[in-house]
Amino acid sequence: MNQMTTLRRQRGVTLIVGLVMLVIITLLVASAFTLSSTNLKAVGNMQFRDEATAAANVAIERVVSHDFTVTPAASTETVNIGGAAYTVNVAAPTCVRALGIRTLPASDPDALQCAIGSGGTPVCFETVWEVSASVSPTGGAAAVTGAAVTIRQGIRKRLSVSKLSSCA
Repeated sequence: MNQMTTLRRQRGVTLIVGLVMLVIITLLVASAFTLSSTNLKAVGNMQFRDEATAAANVAIERVVSHDFTVTPAASTETVNIGGAAYTVNVAAPTCVRALGIRTLPASDPDALQCAIGSGGTPVCFETVWEVSASVSPTGGAAAVTGAAVTIRQGIRKRLSVSKLSSCA
């Protein structure tokens, strides 16, 4: 009779230990799921940032490939990268400084054009421009994270005195 009571007590303890283990395993699985979804968001955000940086650089290259110094203006470029379209807002290029060119080596293709003018005034100038492009998330996983990218690029451009008016 003593053995029967002991066996019944052990069965109840086994049930409680089994339930505790089940709760612990459930908590481990839930935390692993939460951790993996957090990592997925982080990876998606990094992917958006890298693609948006590439899109901003492409947009800046498009702007500076034309003569942007004549009438600097803001523009909006659409860039496709990896099957996704990014809208890039490029701010108007701003002239940071203009330095008159006093001498150029004879081997420079602009040496004849940039010869010193009458009275020793420079005819050509080395100008430094800043172009800024920003990409904001418009849809997909990037919109959930709210990630945004802004790229600033410095550009050096040689200008003649006639084109220097935009860099005053």
